[in-house]
Amino acid sequence: MSLRKNLSEKWKEALQAVLPIVCIVMLLCFTVAPISPSILLCFLMGTVLLLVGMMFFTAGAEIAMTPMGERVGTAMTKTKKLWIVTLLSFLLGFIITISEPDLQVLAEQVPSVPNIILILSVAFGVGLFLIVALLRMLFSIALPHLLIGCYVLVFILAFFVPGEFLAVAFDSGGVTTGPMTVPFIMALGVGIAAIRSDRHAADDSFGLVALASVGPILAVMALGMIYNSKKTTYIPPVIPEISDSVELWQMFGRGLPKYLEEIAFSLLPILLFFLAAQVIVLKMDRRHLLRMGVGLVYTYIGLVLFLTGANVGFMPAGNFLGQMLAQFRYPWILVPLAMIMGYFIVRAEPAVYVLNKQVEEITDGAISAKAMGLGLSIGVAISLGLAMIRVLTGISILWLLIPGYVIALGISFFVPKLYTAIAFDSGGVASGPMTATFLLPLAQGACTALGGNIVTDAFGVVAMVAMTPLITIQVMGLAARIMQHRKKSVTVEPHMLDDNAIIEL
Repeated sequence: MSLRKNLSEKWKEALQAVLPIVCIVMLLCFTVAPISPSILLCFLMGTVLLLVGMMFFTAGAEIAMTPMGERVGTAMTKTKKLWIVTLLSFLLGFIITISEPDLQVLAEQVPSVPNIILILSVAFGVGLFLIVALLRMLFSIALPHLLIGCYVLVFILAFFVPGEFLAVAFDSGGVTTGPMTVPFIMALGVGIAAIRSDRHAADDSFGLVALASVGPILAVMALGMIYNSKKTTYIPPVIPEISDSVELWQMFGRGLPKYLEEIAFSLLPILLFFLAAQVIVLKMDRRHLLRMGVGLVYTYIGLVLFLTGANVGFMPAGNFLGQMLAQFRYPWILVPLAMIMGYFIVRAEPAVYVLNKQVEEITDGAISAKAMGLGLSIGVAISLGLAMIRVLTGISILWLLIPGYVIALGISFFVPKLYTAIAFDSGGVASGPMTATFLLPLAQGACTALGGNIVTDAFGVVAMVAMTPLITIQVMGLAARIMQHRKKSVTVEPHMLDDNAIIEL
C-alpha cells in the first residue's frame, strides 16, 4: 500500500473516531453547558490538530513501531540466554515508559509528588513486570493465576497506602500503556510468541500490557508508603481567554515547541535502542530501514500534533465543561452524559486502533476490530458513569475496584485464554491520552464545582476506564463459548437418527 493511500485511510478512521465526541461537546455547549467563545475556539483548534495527529500516528505505528517491536522480540528470544532476555526486558520497559506522553500528562496533574519521582517509580514498575510478562510467555505460565496473585497483593497493599496516593497509583497503571508503549510491547509479544511452536503461542502473545499495567500500581503504592508527601495544592488547567485569531494561534504556538522537545526526548531512547539492536543482531536491509525511518517521522509528527491539540485545546474545555455540568440544576446529569462521552471517546484513543488491528490479525478475523471496538466502548461508558458517581458521592475507589477485579478475575476461569489476555490488555489500552487530557479534567472540573477533594474523588477516572473493559471483553468471550456449545448441541449426526427420522428428513 502506498504511503498516500495509507494516510488517506487513517484520516477517515480519525474522523470516524473523533467527530462523535466533538458533536456531543458542541451540543452540550449550545444547550445545558454554555462556554465562552475562547474555550470553544481552543477546543475546535485542538480538534483539528488531534485529527491530523491521529492520522500520522496510526500510520507511523503501523509502518515502524509494530515491525520494530516484533523484530526486537524475535531477536531477544533467539539468543536463548535468560539473563540477556531479562536485562533487555527491564531496559525496554524502563525506556519506553519514560517515553510515554500519557504518564507525563498525569504527572503534571498530580500535586502530591514531583513529576520526575513519579515517572521514575512508574518506569521501574513497568520494567520489572515486563520481565515477569516475558518469562510467563517463555515458560507458558497461565495468565489468570498470575493476575490473581498480582491483584491480591495490590489490594492488600491498598489498605496501607495514604489516600492521596491510592487513586493516583491505579491511574498510573492505566496511563503507562498508551500510544508509545502499546504498539511496541504488543509487537514484542508477537515476536516472542513466533519462536514458540505450540498451539498456545498465539494466546500467550497477549497479556504483556496487562502485566505491565500492574507494575506501576505496586510501584506508586510503595512510593506512597515511603515518600513524605508535602500535600501541595492542586492547580487546575488555565482556562484560556483570547481576544482574536492571532492570539489563538500564539497560544497553540507556545505549546508546540514544548511537545516538539518532549516527544523528541521520548522517541530518542527507543531509536537508540533499535539502532544498537540493528548493528548487533537485526542487520535489516536499507529498504526496510528507510521505511521504518519514514514511520518514525510519522509517529513523531502525529504525537506532537495530538498532544498539542489534546493538552492546549481539550484539557481546559474538559475542565470547564465539568464545572458547568456540576452547577446545573440536576448535577446527576453528569452520570449519563459522561457515559455517552465515554462510549465515543475511547474510539479516539490512538493505542486502541493498534490493539483492535492486532487482535483481528492474530485471531484471523475470529475477533473483529468492530467487535473489539464495541466491547471497549460499552466498558468505558460504564466506567465513566461509575467515576462520576464517585465525584458526586465521594465514595472510596476501593468500593468499586475490588468488586470489579473480583468479577473480572472470576470470569477468567470460564472463558478462552485468548479472551482473558486480550481483555486485560484492553483495559490498559483504553485509558490513553484522551482519558488523561479530557475525561480526567472533566471529573476534576465537576469535583471543583461540587467542593469535593480533587485527589481522592476526581483521580481514579483512568483506573475505572482501565477496569471495566476487563469484564466486557471477557463477557464477549463467554457469549462466544456458549454460542459455540449451542451450535454443537443442535448439530445432529445422521447415524444418531432412527429410520423414521431419516424418512421424515
